[in-house]
Amino acid sequence: MRSMWKGSITFGLVSVPVALYKATDEHAGPALHQVHEKDGGRIKLRRFCEIEDTEVPFEEITRGYESEDGREAVLTKDDLADLPLPSKKIIDVLAFMDAADIDPLRLSSPYYVGVAAKAPAKPYVLLRDALTESGKIAITKVTLSTRESLAVLRVVGELIVLQTLLWPDEIREPEGLAPKGESDVRPQEIKMAQSLMDTLSEDFDLDSLHDEYSQALQQVIEAKLGGAPIAHEQPAPSGGAQVLDLMGALKSSVEAARRGHGKTGDQESGEPKKTTARKTAATKKPAAKKAPAKKTAAKKTSARKAS
Repeated sequence: MRSMWKGSITFGLVSVPVALYKATDEHAGPALHQVHEKDGGRIKLRRFCEIEDTEVPFEEITRGYESEDGREAVLTKDDLADLPLPSKKIIDVLAFMDAADIDPLRLSSPYYVGVAAKAPAKPYVLLRDALTESGKIAITKVTLSTRESLAVLRVVGELIVLQTLLWPDEIREPEGLAPKGESDVRPQEIKMAQSLMDTLSEDFDLDSLHDEYSQALQQVIEAKLGGAPIAHEQPAPSGGAQVLDLMGALKSSVEAARRGHGKTGDQESGEPKKTTARKTAATKKPAAKKAPAKKTAAKKTSARKAS
């Protein structure tokens, strides 16, 4: 793996020589390019200078900034390389925080942090083990390419990982996006939703998922190359507004999810099996015998005559 940044982590007077390596490699599926739909001719993008009206080679291109009054500031590669940033070759630890205090919305690009070539391993291990024992993450600043970013240092396995953070002003405010009005969700519906969550999570393996879009795109490309017809899915008809039976939808979802996990019968309802006790003639207790009303009255009459 080739490093893309070399420098040092500093916290206090301790310096840790390190190198950064890209931790991810995003795939984009089959590489597509622009063509003329009519004849398949490749579309070329060329860089022209609007003053000279000539094509400019890439090595002659630099960056510029236009002010509000129309003036142009041309920034050469040397200008950008000589910016007075202390975080260019230093990952300076500013503080330590609990990982739960960092909003995941701010997490950006991750990089593996390795020990620099010919550097001692002990300072690296010291920082890694201190982070592990404390359960903390380190808040730092680092400049990668021409951009300075906040970043965190955290431990993943045996390695320290640096993950850049978005600046506070880069997070948009979600004004007006939350549902409006009072919620009438019932406790039974929340309980059923939690049951669905538990069922869907059984035996779930995140690493088994794959990019189905890229796979489908590759199949279309192969069919095109082979001259085979392309099967297009018919779009589902869009109906009007419907009143949703939320509880019924949740119950059906739980049952379908349980069937997907191989559970059938009484297990599908998510409730224990109920049994109804039936009384039989053998289990009934005999009722207490009562003396007939007439015989009782006759006995009382005889007693009075005797007296």
